[in-house]
Amino acid sequence: MKRAIGGYVNYFMASGWVVLVPLCVVFLNTVGLLILSSASLSFVHHNYLLKQAAWLALAVVGCVCAMSTPINWLLKNARFAYILAIVLLIVVLIPGIGLRINGSRRWINVGVGNLQISEYAKIAFCLYFPRVLIRSAHRSFSQSLLIPLAHMGVFAVLLLLEPDYGTTALFLLTGMALLFLNGFSAKTLFACGIIILGLFALMIVLNPVRMARLLAFMDMEATKATGSYQLWQGFVAFQSGGLCGAGLGNGRQQLFFLPEAHTDFIFPILAEELGYIFALLVVCAYIVLFVILWRETFHMQAPDLFLAANGLSLFLIIQIAINLCVVMGLLPTKGIALPFVSYGGSSLIFSYCTIGLLLNLFRTSHREDLSWDSNDNSARNGSLIGLKRNLN
Repeated sequence: MKRAIGGYVNYFMASGWVVLVPLCVVFLNTVGLLILSSASLSFVHHNYLLKQAAWLALAVVGCVCAMSTPINWLLKNARFAYILAIVLLIVVLIPGIGLRINGSRRWINVGVGNLQISEYAKIAFCLYFPRVLIRSAHRSFSQSLLIPLAHMGVFAVLLLLEPDYGTTALFLLTGMALLFLNGFSAKTLFACGIIILGLFALMIVLNPVRMARLLAFMDMEATKATGSYQLWQGFVAFQSGGLCGAGLGNGRQQLFFLPEAHTDFIFPILAEELGYIFALLVVCAYIVLFVILWRETFHMQAPDLFLAANGLSLFLIIQIAINLCVVMGLLPTKGIALPFVSYGGSSLIFSYCTIGLLLNLFRTSHREDLSWDSNDNSARNGSLIGLKRNLN
Protein backbone atom coordinates (compact mmCIF):
# COMPACT_ATOMS: atom_id res chain seq x y z
CA MET A 1 0.00 0.00 0.00
CA LYS A 2 2.85 2.38 0.90
CA ARG A 3 4.46 1.67 -2.47
CA ALA A 4 1.19 2.37 -4.30
CA ILE A 5 0.73 5.68 -2.45
CA GLY A 6 4.28 6.69 -3.33
CA GLY A 7 3.64 5.78 -6.97
CA TYR A 8 0.54 7.98 -7.11
CA VAL A 9 2.33 10.88 -5.43
CA ASN A 10 5.09 10.70 -8.03
CA TYR A 11 2.55 10.37 -10.83
CA PHE A 12 0.52 13.39 -9.66
CA MET A 13 3.70 15.46 -9.35
CA ALA A 14 4.83 14.46 -12.83
CA SER A 15 1.46 14.88 -14.59
CA GLY A 16 0.28 18.03 -12.82
CA TRP A 17 -3.33 18.48 -13.90
CA VAL A 18 -4.47 14.94 -13.03
CA VAL A 19 -4.63 15.88 -9.35
CA LEU A 20 -7.74 17.91 -10.27
CA VAL A 21 -9.63 14.67 -10.94
CA PRO A 22 -9.98 13.65 -7.26
CA LEU A 23 -10.51 17.32 -6.32
CA CYS A 24 -13.42 17.62 -8.78
CA VAL A 25 -14.93 14.39 -7.46
CA VAL A 26 -14.68 15.62 -3.84
CA PHE A 27 -16.27 18.96 -4.79
CA LEU A 28 -19.16 17.31 -6.67
CA ASN A 29 -19.75 14.80 -3.90
CA THR A 30 -19.76 17.57 -1.28
CA VAL A 31 -22.37 19.47 -3.28
CA GLY A 32 -24.46 16.31 -3.52
CA LEU A 33 -24.29 15.78 0.24
CA LEU A 34 -25.33 19.41 0.84
CA ILE A 35 -28.42 19.01 -1.32
CA LEU A 36 -29.23 15.65 0.29
CA SER A 37 -28.96 17.24 3.74
CA SER A 38 -31.66 19.65 2.56
CA ALA A 39 -33.74 16.75 1.22
CA SER A 40 -33.42 14.97 4.56
CA LEU A 41 -35.02 17.97 6.26
CA SER A 42 -38.00 17.68 3.92
CA PHE A 43 -38.40 13.89 4.01
CA VAL A 44 -38.13 13.22 7.74
CA HIS A 45 -38.68 9.47 7.30
CA HIS A 46 -35.79 9.12 4.82
CA ASN A 47 -32.45 10.40 6.07
CA TYR A 48 -30.78 10.53 2.69
CA LEU A 49 -27.68 12.26 4.06
CA LEU A 50 -26.79 9.47 6.51
CA LYS A 51 -27.56 6.75 3.97
CA GLN A 52 -25.45 8.46 1.31
CA ALA A 53 -22.60 8.95 3.81
CA ALA A 54 -22.63 5.20 4.50
CA TRP A 55 -22.54 4.46 0.77
CA LEU A 56 -19.74 7.01 0.40
CA ALA A 57 -17.59 5.09 2.89
CA LEU A 58 -18.01 1.92 0.80
CA ALA A 59 -17.35 3.92 -2.38
CA VAL A 60 -14.04 5.25 -1.03
CA VAL A 61 -12.97 1.71 -0.11
CA GLY A 62 -13.89 0.56 -3.63
CA CYS A 63 -11.93 3.44 -5.16
CA VAL A 64 -8.82 2.64 -3.09
CA CYS A 65 -9.05 -1.04 -4.10
CA ALA A 66 -9.43 -0.07 -7.77
CA MET A 67 -6.41 2.23 -7.54
CA SER A 68 -4.12 -0.24 -5.73
CA THR A 69 -4.90 -3.52 -7.55
CA PRO A 70 -2.34 -4.20 -10.33
CA ILE A 71 -4.03 -3.26 -13.60
CA ASN A 72 -2.46 -6.13 -15.54
CA TRP A 73 -4.02 -8.59 -13.06
CA LEU A 74 -7.43 -6.91 -13.50
CA LEU A 75 -7.21 -7.07 -17.28
CA LYS A 76 -6.05 -10.68 -17.35
CA ASN A 77 -8.98 -11.73 -15.16
CA ALA A 78 -11.54 -9.42 -16.75
CA ARG A 79 -13.18 -12.39 -18.52
CA PHE A 80 -14.48 -13.73 -15.20
CA ALA A 81 -15.91 -10.34 -14.23
CA TYR A 82 -17.49 -10.12 -17.70
CA ILE A 83 -19.14 -13.54 -17.44
CA LEU A 84 -20.33 -12.73 -13.90
CA ALA A 85 -21.91 -9.50 -15.19
CA ILE A 86 -23.90 -11.41 -17.82
CA VAL A 87 -24.98 -14.03 -15.26
CA LEU A 88 -26.11 -11.34 -12.81
CA LEU A 89 -28.03 -9.51 -15.56
CA ILE A 90 -29.89 -12.77 -16.18
CA VAL A 91 -30.42 -13.48 -12.46
CA VAL A 92 -31.86 -10.02 -11.81
CA LEU A 93 -34.70 -10.82 -14.24
CA ILE A 94 -35.86 -13.76 -12.09
CA PRO A 95 -38.90 -12.87 -9.95
CA GLY A 96 -38.15 -13.24 -6.27
CA ILE A 97 -34.45 -12.45 -6.78
CA GLY A 98 -34.53 -9.26 -8.81
CA LEU A 99 -36.38 -6.40 -7.12
CA ARG A 100 -39.08 -4.69 -9.16
CA ILE A 101 -39.16 -0.93 -8.49
CA ASN A 102 -41.12 1.60 -10.57
CA GLY A 103 -41.89 -1.03 -13.19
CA SER A 104 -38.29 -2.17 -13.75
CA ARG A 105 -36.39 -5.17 -12.39
CA ARG A 106 -32.83 -3.85 -12.04
CA TRP A 107 -31.77 -4.48 -8.43
CA ILE A 108 -30.70 -7.34 -6.16
CA ASN A 109 -30.82 -6.97 -2.40
CA VAL A 110 -27.37 -7.62 -0.90
CA GLY A 111 -28.27 -7.12 2.75
CA VAL A 112 -26.87 -3.62 3.28
CA GLY A 113 -28.95 -2.26 0.39
CA ASN A 114 -30.02 -2.76 -3.20
CA LEU A 115 -27.33 -3.24 -5.84
CA GLN A 116 -28.09 -2.12 -9.40
CA ILE A 117 -26.42 -4.78 -11.53
CA SER A 118 -26.04 -2.61 -14.64
CA GLU A 119 -23.62 -0.33 -12.73
CA TYR A 120 -21.28 -3.26 -12.11
CA ALA A 121 -21.77 -4.44 -15.71
CA LYS A 122 -20.38 -1.13 -17.02
CA ILE A 123 -17.01 -1.73 -15.39
CA ALA A 124 -16.85 -5.42 -16.38
CA PHE A 125 -17.72 -4.48 -19.97
CA CYS A 126 -15.01 -1.80 -20.14
CA LEU A 127 -12.30 -4.09 -18.79
CA TYR A 128 -13.02 -7.01 -21.15
CA PHE A 129 -14.51 -5.47 -24.32
CA PRO A 130 -11.12 -3.98 -25.40
CA ARG A 131 -9.76 -7.53 -25.42
CA VAL A 132 -12.60 -8.55 -27.74
CA LEU A 133 -11.78 -5.63 -30.06
CA ILE A 134 -8.04 -6.26 -30.14
CA ARG A 135 -8.26 -10.02 -30.66
CA SER A 136 -10.85 -9.68 -33.43
CA ALA A 137 -8.84 -6.98 -35.24
CA HIS A 138 -6.79 -9.54 -37.24
CA ARG A 139 -9.92 -11.34 -38.50
CA SER A 140 -11.88 -10.53 -41.65
CA PHE A 141 -13.72 -7.21 -41.79
CA SER A 142 -17.15 -8.77 -41.18
CA GLN A 143 -15.93 -10.88 -38.25
CA SER A 144 -14.02 -8.01 -36.66
CA LEU A 145 -17.25 -5.97 -36.74
CA LEU A 146 -19.86 -8.64 -36.00
CA ILE A 147 -18.08 -10.20 -33.01
CA PRO A 148 -17.96 -6.92 -30.99
CA LEU A 149 -21.52 -6.09 -32.08
CA ALA A 150 -22.66 -9.50 -30.80
CA HIS A 151 -21.08 -8.79 -27.41
CA MET A 152 -22.80 -5.39 -27.28
CA GLY A 153 -26.06 -7.05 -28.31
CA VAL A 154 -25.99 -9.48 -25.37
CA PHE A 155 -25.84 -6.61 -22.87
CA ALA A 156 -28.39 -4.56 -24.79
CA VAL A 157 -30.98 -7.39 -24.87
CA LEU A 158 -30.57 -8.17 -21.17
CA LEU A 159 -30.90 -4.50 -20.22
CA LEU A 160 -33.97 -4.05 -22.43
CA LEU A 161 -35.63 -6.97 -20.67
CA GLU A 162 -35.41 -5.17 -17.30
CA PRO A 163 -36.40 -2.72 -18.98
CA ASP A 164 -33.69 -0.05 -18.82
CA TYR A 165 -33.65 1.93 -22.07
CA GLY A 166 -31.33 4.63 -20.73
CA THR A 167 -28.51 2.27 -19.70
CA THR A 168 -28.99 0.31 -22.93
CA ALA A 169 -28.34 3.53 -24.86
CA LEU A 170 -25.25 4.12 -22.70
CA PHE A 171 -23.83 0.68 -23.56
CA LEU A 172 -24.52 1.05 -27.27
CA LEU A 173 -23.07 4.57 -27.51
CA THR A 174 -19.94 3.57 -25.60
CA GLY A 175 -19.51 0.39 -27.62
CA MET A 176 -19.87 2.23 -30.94
CA ALA A 177 -17.35 4.86 -29.81
CA LEU A 178 -14.84 2.14 -28.93
CA LEU A 179 -15.35 0.53 -32.33
CA PHE A 180 -14.51 3.89 -33.93
CA LEU A 181 -11.42 4.30 -31.75
CA ASN A 182 -10.36 0.78 -32.72
CA GLY A 183 -10.23 1.73 -36.39
CA PHE A 184 -13.68 1.32 -37.96
CA SER A 185 -14.70 4.11 -40.29
CA ALA A 186 -17.41 6.58 -39.35
CA LYS A 187 -19.33 5.56 -42.50
CA THR A 188 -19.52 1.91 -41.42
CA LEU A 189 -20.55 2.78 -37.87
CA PHE A 190 -23.10 5.31 -39.11
CA ALA A 191 -24.81 2.54 -41.09
CA CYS A 192 -24.79 0.29 -38.00
CA GLY A 193 -26.09 3.18 -35.92
CA ILE A 194 -29.03 3.75 -38.26
CA ILE A 195 -30.04 0.08 -37.96
CA ILE A 196 -29.72 0.15 -34.15
CA LEU A 197 -31.64 3.43 -33.95
CA GLY A 198 -34.39 1.98 -36.13
CA LEU A 199 -34.74 -1.07 -33.85
CA PHE A 200 -34.72 1.20 -30.80
CA ALA A 201 -37.46 3.37 -32.32
CA LEU A 202 -39.54 0.28 -33.13
CA MET A 203 -39.32 -0.92 -29.52
CA ILE A 204 -40.45 2.49 -28.27
CA VAL A 205 -43.41 2.53 -30.66
CA LEU A 206 -44.43 -0.95 -29.49
CA ASN A 207 -44.14 0.06 -25.83
CA PRO A 208 -47.17 2.20 -24.81
CA VAL A 209 -45.45 3.64 -21.70
CA ARG A 210 -42.31 4.77 -23.60
CA MET A 211 -44.38 6.05 -26.50
CA ALA A 212 -46.59 8.10 -24.19
CA ARG A 213 -43.50 9.54 -22.51
CA LEU A 214 -42.02 10.51 -25.89
CA LEU A 215 -45.27 12.17 -27.06
CA ALA A 216 -45.50 14.07 -23.77
CA PHE A 217 -41.92 15.29 -24.22
CA MET A 218 -42.77 16.61 -27.70
CA ASP A 219 -45.55 18.79 -26.25
CA MET A 220 -44.46 19.58 -22.70
CA GLU A 221 -46.71 22.58 -22.11
CA ALA A 222 -49.87 20.70 -23.05
CA THR A 223 -48.93 17.72 -20.85
CA LYS A 224 -47.36 19.57 -17.91
CA ALA A 225 -50.00 18.18 -15.52
CA THR A 226 -49.64 14.59 -16.76
CA GLY A 227 -46.84 13.07 -18.85
CA SER A 228 -44.42 16.02 -18.56
CA TYR A 229 -45.19 16.84 -14.94
CA GLN A 230 -41.73 15.90 -13.64
CA LEU A 231 -39.87 17.83 -16.32
CA TRP A 232 -42.15 20.86 -15.94
CA GLN A 233 -41.57 20.97 -12.18
CA GLY A 234 -37.86 20.82 -12.92
CA PHE A 235 -38.23 23.94 -15.07
CA VAL A 236 -40.09 25.64 -12.20
CA ALA A 237 -37.17 24.81 -9.89
CA PHE A 238 -34.67 26.31 -12.35
CA GLN A 239 -36.79 29.46 -12.69
CA SER A 240 -37.17 29.87 -8.92
CA GLY A 241 -33.45 29.72 -8.21
CA GLY A 242 -32.14 32.93 -9.72
CA LEU A 243 -28.45 33.83 -9.56
CA CYS A 244 -27.93 33.14 -5.86
CA GLY A 245 -30.70 30.63 -5.11
CA ALA A 246 -33.38 30.44 -2.43
CA GLY A 247 -30.93 29.09 0.15
CA LEU A 248 -30.15 25.58 1.33
CA GLY A 249 -33.31 23.96 2.65
CA ASN A 250 -35.56 26.75 1.35
CA GLY A 251 -36.41 25.19 -2.01
CA ARG A 252 -40.06 24.35 -2.60
CA GLN A 253 -39.85 21.83 -5.43
CA GLN A 254 -38.49 18.99 -3.33
CA LEU A 255 -41.52 19.29 -1.00
CA PHE A 256 -43.38 16.54 -2.88
CA PHE A 257 -43.70 18.68 -6.05
CA LEU A 258 -40.78 17.27 -8.05
CA PRO A 259 -40.63 13.45 -8.24
CA GLU A 260 -37.15 11.87 -7.84
CA ALA A 261 -35.82 15.23 -6.58
CA HIS A 262 -32.95 13.52 -4.74
CA THR A 263 -31.93 11.17 -7.59
CA ASP A 264 -32.46 11.80 -11.32
CA PHE A 265 -33.67 15.41 -10.91
CA ILE A 266 -31.27 16.62 -8.23
CA PHE A 267 -29.69 19.23 -10.52
CA PRO A 268 -32.83 21.45 -10.70
CA ILE A 269 -33.02 21.33 -6.88
CA LEU A 270 -29.37 22.35 -6.75
CA ALA A 271 -30.07 25.29 -9.07
CA GLU A 272 -33.15 26.33 -7.04
CA GLU A 273 -31.43 26.29 -3.65
CA LEU A 274 -27.87 27.34 -4.51
CA GLY A 275 -28.53 29.42 -7.64
CA TYR A 276 -27.36 29.58 -11.24
CA ILE A 277 -23.80 30.57 -10.29
CA PHE A 278 -23.27 27.48 -8.17
CA ALA A 279 -24.97 25.29 -10.77
CA LEU A 280 -22.53 26.67 -13.34
CA LEU A 281 -19.63 25.78 -11.03
CA VAL A 282 -20.89 22.21 -10.92
CA VAL A 283 -21.07 22.07 -14.73
CA CYS A 284 -17.54 23.54 -14.91
CA ALA A 285 -16.29 20.83 -12.53
CA TYR A 286 -17.72 18.20 -14.86
CA ILE A 287 -16.10 19.91 -17.86
CA VAL A 288 -12.70 20.00 -16.09
CA LEU A 289 -13.12 16.31 -15.24
CA PHE A 290 -13.99 15.53 -18.87
CA VAL A 291 -11.04 17.48 -20.32
CA ILE A 292 -8.46 15.91 -17.99
CA LEU A 293 -9.78 12.36 -18.51
CA TRP A 294 -9.79 12.87 -22.28
CA ARG A 295 -6.29 14.38 -22.27
CA GLU A 296 -4.76 11.60 -20.18
CA THR A 297 -6.52 8.88 -22.14
CA PHE A 298 -5.22 10.08 -25.49
CA HIS A 299 -1.64 10.12 -24.21
CA MET A 300 -1.76 6.36 -23.73
CA GLN A 301 0.34 4.21 -26.04
CA ALA A 302 -0.93 0.68 -25.29
CA PRO A 303 -4.20 -0.05 -27.15
CA ASP A 304 -5.60 -2.24 -24.36
CA LEU A 305 -5.15 0.48 -21.74
CA PHE A 306 -6.28 3.14 -24.20
CA LEU A 307 -9.57 1.39 -25.02
CA ALA A 308 -10.30 0.41 -21.40
CA ALA A 309 -9.73 3.99 -20.21
CA ASN A 310 -11.87 5.39 -23.03
CA GLY A 311 -14.70 2.99 -22.19
CA LEU A 312 -14.72 3.96 -18.51
CA SER A 313 -14.45 7.68 -19.32
CA LEU A 314 -17.22 7.53 -21.93
CA PHE A 315 -19.65 5.74 -19.60
CA LEU A 316 -19.12 8.48 -17.03
CA ILE A 317 -19.20 11.42 -19.46
CA ILE A 318 -22.19 10.24 -21.52
CA GLN A 319 -24.17 9.56 -18.32
CA ILE A 320 -23.46 13.09 -17.08
CA ALA A 321 -24.43 14.57 -20.46
CA ILE A 322 -27.68 12.57 -20.65
CA ASN A 323 -28.77 13.54 -17.13
CA LEU A 324 -28.11 17.25 -17.70
CA CYS A 325 -29.84 17.16 -21.10
CA VAL A 326 -32.88 15.41 -19.60
CA VAL A 327 -33.38 17.89 -16.75
CA MET A 328 -32.99 20.80 -19.17
CA GLY A 329 -35.62 19.38 -21.52
CA LEU A 330 -33.26 18.46 -24.36
CA LEU A 331 -33.99 14.72 -24.12
CA PRO A 332 -37.02 12.67 -22.99
CA THR A 333 -37.11 11.81 -19.29
CA LYS A 334 -34.87 8.85 -18.40
CA GLY A 335 -33.97 7.31 -15.05
CA ILE A 336 -30.25 8.09 -15.13
CA ALA A 337 -28.49 9.46 -12.04
CA LEU A 338 -26.06 12.39 -12.00
CA PRO A 339 -22.69 10.86 -11.01
CA PHE A 340 -21.25 11.90 -7.61
CA VAL A 341 -24.24 14.18 -6.89
CA SER A 342 -27.43 12.08 -7.04
CA TYR A 343 -28.52 9.87 -4.17
CA GLY A 344 -27.89 6.17 -4.77
CA GLY A 345 -25.45 3.58 -3.46
CA SER A 346 -24.79 1.64 -6.68
CA SER A 347 -24.15 4.76 -8.74
CA LEU A 348 -21.84 6.26 -6.12
CA ILE A 349 -19.81 3.09 -5.52
CA PHE A 350 -19.25 2.30 -9.18
CA SER A 351 -18.58 5.95 -10.09
CA TYR A 352 -15.81 6.00 -7.47
CA CYS A 353 -14.52 2.63 -8.70
CA THR A 354 -14.45 4.04 -12.23
CA ILE A 355 -12.33 6.99 -11.10
CA GLY A 356 -10.04 4.63 -9.19
CA LEU A 357 -9.58 2.39 -12.24
CA LEU A 358 -8.94 5.39 -14.50
CA LEU A 359 -6.24 6.73 -12.19
CA ASN A 360 -4.77 3.23 -12.05
CA LEU A 361 -4.78 2.99 -15.85
CA PHE A 362 -3.22 6.45 -16.24
CA ARG A 363 -0.45 5.71 -13.73
CA THR A 364 0.25 2.30 -15.28
CA SER A 365 0.40 3.78 -18.78
CA HIS A 366 2.70 6.49 -17.47
CA ARG A 367 5.00 3.84 -15.97
CA GLU A 368 5.06 1.11 -18.61
CA ASP A 369 3.34 -0.33 -21.66
CA LEU A 370 1.38 -3.48 -20.75
CA SER A 371 -0.38 -6.12 -22.81
CA TRP A 372 -2.34 -9.26 -21.94
CA ASP A 373 0.06 -11.62 -23.66
CA SER A 374 2.62 -11.64 -26.43
CA ASN A 375 0.26 -13.39 -28.84
CA ASP A 376 -1.81 -10.21 -29.08
CA ASN A 377 1.01 -8.14 -30.63
CA SER A 378 -0.24 -8.28 -34.24
CA ALA A 379 -3.76 -7.37 -33.20
CA ARG A 380 -2.45 -4.54 -31.03
CA ASN A 381 -0.44 -3.13 -33.93
CA GLY A 382 -3.45 -3.38 -36.25
CA SER A 383 -5.57 -1.60 -33.68
CA LEU A 384 -3.08 1.26 -33.45
CA ILE A 385 -2.92 1.66 -37.22
CA GLY A 386 -6.72 1.83 -37.48
CA LEU A 387 -6.89 4.24 -34.57
CA LYS A 388 -4.35 6.62 -36.04
CA ARG A 389 -6.17 6.52 -39.39
CA ASN A 390 -9.46 7.55 -37.78
CA LEU A 391 -8.04 10.21 -35.46
CA ASN A 392 -5.85 11.77 -38.12
